[in-house]
Amino acid sequence: MSCFKSLHLRAQQKLQNESPSKRSTLTKIAFSLLVIVFLLAPLAARAQTDEIQVYDATIAPPGTFNLMLHTNFTPEGRTTPAYPGAIIANHSFNGGLEWAYGVTPWMEQGLYMPIYTAYSSGRGGSIDGFKVRELFVRPNAQQHKLFWGTNFEFSFNYHYWESSTFSAEVRPIIGGYIGKWELVYNPVVDTDYKGGLSGLQFNPESRIVYNINSKWDVAAEEYDGFGSFNNFAAVHDQFHEVWGDFDHFGKTWDIEAGAGYGLTAGSDKWTLKFMLSRNLNQKPWRPHFHL
Repeated sequence: MSCFKSLHLRAQQKLQNESPSKRSTLTKIAFSLLVIVFLLAPLAARAQTDEIQVYDATIAPPGTFNLMLHTNFTPEGRTTPAYPGAIIANHSFNGGLEWAYGVTPWMEQGLYMPIYTAYSSGRGGSIDGFKVRELFVRPNAQQHKLFWGTNFEFSFNYHYWESSTFSAEVRPIIGGYIGKWELVYNPVVDTDYKGGLSGLQFNPESRIVYNINSKWDVAAEEYDGFGSFNNFAAVHDQFHEVWGDFDHFGKTWDIEAGAGYGLTAGSDKWTLKFMLSRNLNQKPWRPHFHL
């Protein structure tokens, strides 16, 4: 999922024109969202991931292709595999290419291909799999004080990337603006199609953003992994990382970069991320079918 400068600008202009009474209402909404985030998130060992990003319901405009390069490096991480044969996180360098297409003002189609590891201890490089996703959001989400959406992902994985060949994600998106602040919460649920509903994995993510100006913002994020609903891991073994990062909205490229610090033994001590994205076409393109 990508950030787009035009939506970012319009959202800021709209918020600057809000009346004091409306801002008071936004304050109450923001406080409520913060309570949700910090009650659910701060309390599962997690495997590797190609994407370290909180979704904010921004999608590509209809008819527009977007490409995002995800790059993650773990300078100090877990030195034992999450399961037998898994890629070791420590010193690993991985990422993926995320291709997106705006289908309608409320839907974006995405494809992660390839998902790859450029280097990992004792293994070197590898192709790890691919993902297909469908993202549904409130139309023109960033122009509203409150926004929401749901992302669905379906993955094919090689055994060293995830323990199950097929897996999936459901990612609800809840967010809102108050002045120059933006609050976003993704109560992510993952599945490997085993164990029924009680076997679903709870991996929530949250983000607090301060918009400095039309080109820059800074953010604090948290990524958590509790384990399955029927068997939450002990806190010591759960995955909890806090992040500091920034976004830069350029004329051609958008950049997001940051550093994360692990809070538990089940987390990586330090992780770095860098994302680079841009729209690939200026004129909207639509497929033409001749029957």
